[in-house]
Amino acid sequence: MNYKKIKTFEEYKKPYISRPSLIARVKPYIGKDIIKVFTGQRRVGKSYLLFQIGELILESKSQANIIYINMELAEFDFIRNHSDLLAYVETRLTGEQDCLFVDEIQDIAQFEKALRSLLARGGMDIYVTGSNAELLSGDIAGYLSGRSIEIEVYSLSYPEFLLFHELEETNEAFLKYLRYGGLPYLIHLSLEDPIIFDYLKNIYASILYKDVVNRYNVRNMRFLEQLVRFLADNTGRIFSAKRISDYLKSQRTNISVQVVLNYLDYLVKSYMIFSIGRTDIKGRKIFETGEKYYFEDVGLRNAIIGFRQADILQILENIVFKHLQIMGYQVTVGSFDDYEIDFVAEKPNEKKYIQVTYTMKDEKTILRETETLLKIKDNYPKYIISMDELPVSNIEGIIHMNIRTFLMAGDL
Repeated sequence: MNYKKIKTFEEYKKPYISRPSLIARVKPYIGKDIIKVFTGQRRVGKSYLLFQIGELILESKSQANIIYINMELAEFDFIRNHSDLLAYVETRLTGEQDCLFVDEIQDIAQFEKALRSLLARGGMDIYVTGSNAELLSGDIAGYLSGRSIEIEVYSLSYPEFLLFHELEETNEAFLKYLRYGGLPYLIHLSLEDPIIFDYLKNIYASILYKDVVNRYNVRNMRFLEQLVRFLADNTGRIFSAKRISDYLKSQRTNISVQVVLNYLDYLVKSYMIFSIGRTDIKGRKIFETGEKYYFEDVGLRNAIIGFRQADILQILENIVFKHLQIMGYQVTVGSFDDYEIDFVAEKPNEKKYIQVTYTMKDEKTILRETETLLKIKDNYPKYIISMDELPVSNIEGIIHMNIRTFLMAGDL
């Protein structure tokens, strides 16, 4: 095999904007004998994270040998399976300070065998990225038990969006984030509807075909697209696979509940959407039916069905959910009696209850949102997040906060 067209890491590297919060999560594992696995939807910045890590390594070890493979580039098409991967890596090893970076590793058949072999040799610092939850968490976790760490990479948070676009924190800037989302490549485009939404529609099509249709051999493309539109229309609403199936039947599309469940699972595993379940706050029971779905990126959601003023509350909820994810919380919907809490966010020994609403200027809304939270009798913090441009206030122990303040505060 002639590898002459393969360049060095430095030649492949592209300019990037640093994402310190991600790097802080990676730093403890740099140089350690453990595989670093970066997962997330396509185009959220995993490749550029590798560039940033590579520079960090070279700053501390200038002689480090970084073997870089990007499976989205044509020159790496010869790597089809684990044997090809091992054969190529063998030609690039120096035996001293070797590092392996593989971007979109799920495109290599049985890649986990190669990783286990390389790890067993010792002395190699390994980083991989991928865009399929099942493949990476399942295959790596099962085959390399205890020898890998998964770090999820999300689209830009609101503070990162401001940094990338060089914007001051204003309501106008937030409305851009609310409309266009946080995919990093948007910094190269003019923030105008026709330009941004054309780009986002292409990303949507790429995810759908590469990570859903091709991987799972999906045949009913029309239904898959209908399902994504349904999820976009019903972002943040509780529903079940049976309800979707019944709705489709009313539209003269006969799809079984099991097929709906399968297709939902494929979309979740592609990281395009996230599913969050419901828990009973009183008894901590996890409900088996009825979930909420949110998009990885609100810009993609808006590109699919259009940005509509009537959907503002759904979009706000999606943004709050993503922020909680980025902050490392496990998020569920809280239920008790006939009441619902939008988000129960938990970490070890920590919990927050969060309601999201468009405005608290209406007495009826204030009563509805506070009444639900006041019925929870534990002492964990309770928040209402809205678009109201008012100072942070306290209503009977419940903190009312503007969404921009909430997002800029980081972890409360």
